[in-house]
Amino acid sequence: MILLYNISIYLYYILIHIVSVFNNKAKLWISGRREQHIQPSVSGIWFHFASLGEFEQGRPVLEKMKVSYPQHKIIITFFSPSGYQIRKNTPLADAVYYLPLDTPANARKFINTIRPVMAIFTKYEYWYHFFNELHKQHVPLYIISGIFRPGQVFFRWYGGLHRKMLKMVTWYFLQDVPSKHLLHDVGITNVTISGDTRFDRVWANAQQPKALPEIAAFKAGQKLFIAGSTWPADEKLLADLVAHHPDWKFIIAPHEISEDKITGLMNILPKNNTLKYSQLTTHHSPLTTLIIDNIGMLSALYQYADMAYIGGGFGAGIHNTLEAAAFGMPVIFGPRYGKFKEARDLVDIRAGFSITNQEELNSIAGTLMIDDAARVTAANLAKNYVQQHIGATDTIMGYIKERH
Repeated sequence: MILLYNISIYLYYILIHIVSVFNNKAKLWISGRREQHIQPSVSGIWFHFASLGEFEQGRPVLEKMKVSYPQHKIIITFFSPSGYQIRKNTPLADAVYYLPLDTPANARKFINTIRPVMAIFTKYEYWYHFFNELHKQHVPLYIISGIFRPGQVFFRWYGGLHRKMLKMVTWYFLQDVPSKHLLHDVGITNVTISGDTRFDRVWANAQQPKALPEIAAFKAGQKLFIAGSTWPADEKLLADLVAHHPDWKFIIAPHEISEDKITGLMNILPKNNTLKYSQLTTHHSPLTTLIIDNIGMLSALYQYADMAYIGGGFGAGIHNTLEAAAFGMPVIFGPRYGKFKEARDLVDIRAGFSITNQEELNSIAGTLMIDDAARVTAANLAKNYVQQHIGATDTIMGYIKERH
C-alpha cells in the first residue's frame, strides 16, 4: 500500500507540472515550493492548513498558542497557494512556508529543520510521511476541528494505510459524535468532542468587525443582500434576483476576482447602477449593485447585510456559511451542502435555505425579503446557533496546556 501511495504522490507531482502550463494556481504551487528556503528553528510549534479557509478555522487556537507559548516560534505551512499567498506575511507566525511534497526525504528534512515541539493540523490533510516522521520523533500531533464521514478512505476495506495514519495522531479534537463513532469503529479512542473552532472565529469577528464606512454609505439605510464567494452558476441566478428587487441593495463578492471573471459578472448585471468596489467613490450616481473585486473584505461586509447567499453549492460544495450566520441573518445556498454539518444544522432549524434553481431562489429569497418577521426570526435562529456552539478553542487549549 505504501508503494501505491508513493506512486500517487509522484503522479500528482507530474500532473501539477502539466497543469501549470495553463493554470496560474498550479504554477504558484510549483514555484513557491521550488523557491522557498526553510530556515532552521528550535522548539517551534507547527501549524498546517490546507488553505485559507482552514487557516481561519484554526486561527483561534493559533492566536491562543502564540500568547500561551511565547518562548516557541510559530511555523505555518499551507498546501494551497490561495492560503499561502494571502497569509504569507501574517504577524501570527514567525515563518510561513508551502508544505513540501509528501516524500520520506522531504518529511525528514523539513521536521529536522524546524524541530517542532508539537504539530497541529486543522480539520483534515493527512500526509503519511509527515505523520510518520512526527511519530518516529515522538512529536505530539493534534488534529483540531476534525470531522469524518463514512465514505472516506479511512473506513473502506482498502484504507489500511490511511487507518495507519490515523493511529499516528496523538489526539483528535472532533466536531461531532458521529466522527467519534467512526474512529472508535477502527480502534481510535484518543478523541475529545470539542466542537468546531470556526464558531469561535466567526463569533469573535462578529463582536468586533472592521468598520467599512464606504459600505455603510453604499447601503444608505436600505436593506442589503450580500452574496459571498460566488461562482458563475450562482451569479446567473443572482442576476435575475437583482433585477426583480430594485428596492434592495446587493453586494456580490466572487470567489475568483480575475479581470475576465469580474467583467463577465458585470455583463449580466444592470449596467447603469452596478459598480466595482475599486471604482467606488463618495460621489457617484445611485447604485443598487456593488461587486467586490478584492480578497479579504467578506467577513467584515456581512455586518451590513440583512440576508446572505453563500456560493459554491452548484460546484464542489458551499463556502463558509458561519461568517454570515454569526452576524444574524438567513443564509441561502445551492444544493451541494451535505458535507457541511453547520449547513445541515442551519437548514434543520430553518435559518438556512437550500435552492436548486432560479424559481426556488426567487421564491425563498423573495419571501424573506418581503416578510420582515420571517427574516428576523431566521436571523435570530442563525445567530443563536453560532453562539451556542462557541468554546472549542478553550477545550483544545485546556487539554494541550495540561501536557505541555
